[in-house]
Amino acid sequence: MADASPAKKPKMTTDVEAAVPPAAAASENCAHWVHRKKRYCKMSPNKGSLFCGAHEPPSEESQENSDAERIPCPLDPKHTVFKRKLAKHLSICNARDQVSTVPYIVKNINAGEALEVSKQQELDIYEKLKLHELEDAEFYGVIEKVKKLFDKHIADKIDEIHLQHASLEEPLSHDEYGQETRKHLVQTSALLGILENHQQLVNNTSFIEFGAGKGQLAFYLATALDSQQLLNSQVVLVDRLSLRHKKDNKLTNKQLVQRIRADIADLRMSQLPELQRTQRNVALSKHLCGAATDLTLRCILQDAACSTDYILIALCCHHRCSWRSYVGKSWLLEAGITPREFVIITKMVSWAVCGSGLSRERRKAMAEAEADPHKEALPEVSQRLSREERELIGYQCKRVLDFGRLEHLKANGYEASLKFYVPRDVTLENVILLARRAKCNKNDS
Repeated sequence: MADASPAKKPKMTTDVEAAVPPAAAASENCAHWVHRKKRYCKMSPNKGSLFCGAHEPPSEESQENSDAERIPCPLDPKHTVFKRKLAKHLSICNARDQVSTVPYIVKNINAGEALEVSKQQELDIYEKLKLHELEDAEFYGVIEKVKKLFDKHIADKIDEIHLQHASLEEPLSHDEYGQETRKHLVQTSALLGILENHQQLVNNTSFIEFGAGKGQLAFYLATALDSQQLLNSQVVLVDRLSLRHKKDNKLTNKQLVQRIRADIADLRMSQLPELQRTQRNVALSKHLCGAATDLTLRCILQDAACSTDYILIALCCHHRCSWRSYVGKSWLLEAGITPREFVIITKMVSWAVCGSGLSRERRKAMAEAEADPHKEALPEVSQRLSREERELIGYQCKRVLDFGRLEHLKANGYEASLKFYVPRDVTLENVILLARRAKCNKNDS
């Protein structure tokens, strides 16, 4: 009797082994070993070949004929194209700039005011700065400014609001779930608990999740709406990517969710037909990297024809903030923070969550040096601060950037605050931005 046991997954290989495509691959899949993903390519092989079109090794004919050669796509080098078909490919490639035919897409409507060429060139130069190369006067000067702003506006003013939602009690009871899975479930439960506690789970509401990704938050939110049988409420997911294995596809009542593929920088909310079905809007997000938070706030505040009553954003990745999109520029400038110092602050924020206290570049160099003793290592850099000091300053830098966002929201008619929504042992990025229209404000819990 034939062995009916499932095929074993390919074992992990060393870097040297992974550099060469394994000779034995499943016949139904391409035989190319994807080094980055540690697995075989999942595309089907060409007829009479072990490889798909993208990974077919050069033949003698292709080496003699340059038009038969496959080259990286100029728009997105993650995929390749036949050189002879490059012109046609560029006209249909998904990575190309596309002219939108839908009214809710307006290029860079939320990107912030365009900077003068000279200012942008200056910022590009600042982005190349390395903290260990800064002179002591500038290095400690920025830190001193951050400390003063933190002590004056933020210290001891962030309250805790640790809540949970009943819809996640069952999944959180699974002991077999790993730490990463549980972390995301705890965060989702906390965010939904806040919405419920603040009486936002009501009829005639569109819950717009910005940067929705695979839709875990939207899935449990829609489940809660369904269980409470709310009338005319829905979840609208906004993301610029089209992702596979979306959690919202598993909903029984798929009428509760609508997906919009759009870059937040280009989204005009008032032109979304989906939002015209309800009477009020709630904006939320569980993971908006840096500039995406500012793009979202611009999207909400700049569209007077589409009001948003409540905003709940779990903050993260401040190192990805940009001067052009950042909404708190006016407050920072008044506080004496220059664009150059802003860039330095966005580099210091990583100290709060980087674990080892070492940059990615230095960690990579150390790993390579251990693997190859003959490889020339990066020169030693003496740290001017202890790891504990860097973590504290990184945290203060994050909160200073967040306070600038609060000031911008307050200037636009919102009551806004920062809260700790989960403990630090769940995630170091445990702060939310919470805002309500002043006329709708109630006492926070």
